[in-house]
Amino acid sequence: MNINIIIQQVINFLQLGSIYALCALSFTMVYGVARLVNFAHGSIFGVSMYVLFFASTFLFERIKSPWFVYVIVLIIASVVTSLIALLLESAAYKPLKNAPKIAVVVSSVGAGMAIQYLILNLAGSKALRMPALIPNLRIELAGIPVPLYKIMVIVIAILTMVILNVIIKGTRLGVAMRAVSQDRIAAGFMGIDTGRVVSASFVFGAVIASVAASLYGTAYSIFAYDVGEGIIWWSFIAAVLGGIGSISGAVLGGYIIGAISIIAPILLPVSSYKDIVAFAVLIIVLLVKPTGLMGKKDIEKI
Repeated sequence: MNINIIIQQVINFLQLGSIYALCALSFTMVYGVARLVNFAHGSIFGVSMYVLFFASTFLFERIKSPWFVYVIVLIIASVVTSLIALLLESAAYKPLKNAPKIAVVVSSVGAGMAIQYLILNLAGSKALRMPALIPNLRIELAGIPVPLYKIMVIVIAILTMVILNVIIKGTRLGVAMRAVSQDRIAAGFMGIDTGRVVSASFVFGAVIASVAASLYGTAYSIFAYDVGEGIIWWSFIAAVLGGIGSISGAVLGGYIIGAISIIAPILLPVSSYKDIVAFAVLIIVLLVKPTGLMGKKDIEKI
């Protein structure tokens, strides 16, 4: 394997790993604060894809600047998915906050399926191609031509992670979210509006999912109504692998799953074996460290 192929595969790994890391982050944001596994999150990702598609298709007929269109459609998708996330939180989760955990899981799965089939009925099952949200240019990296969109996917994902880290560690809302994550009852006694903090975690998760969807659409273009189905499971695996509820763990898990997805098909005779490798790694990690690579035994921080 020559150096050109190695560099290309490293970029592919960083691109896919960045998307998985963001998806795992959006998943773990809700779990870290609300302590619930939001299996409807894949459908929110799917909604983001369709909002991005229709909004960008409409705007590209009127605006010729791809970067401006990208920012506008990302804002639109973030607003729409945030509203849906808040609706889900108030209708499907909040009424069950004192119910058994299995009831919340069933509710989230049901809500996700309802959204997915609503998308199917409204948009159809036909696969769509996302308009080029990032200019289709090439730059040279170590003398090797690399598509600009791959670099921008990595850069935008890392920038999003940095911004989220700053918010969580450097703002009052972030402090409140960490307090609720550690002890919701004690946080309430300290005057923190825990209900609003939980709602904020749903909004954060939806916005991050929209960013991830925009990068996924840029990187892979083709999608259908069930696009969020695979994403949610891989993001869940990445979050559990890294330590669900841990931001750094979600990022690490996302990049590990991305690395397996790129490297395994090269080394193994059948590309689908990558799924077996990913699950094997997850099982081994959980056997050695049940809380995940960066999870905490007693307190799962965000």
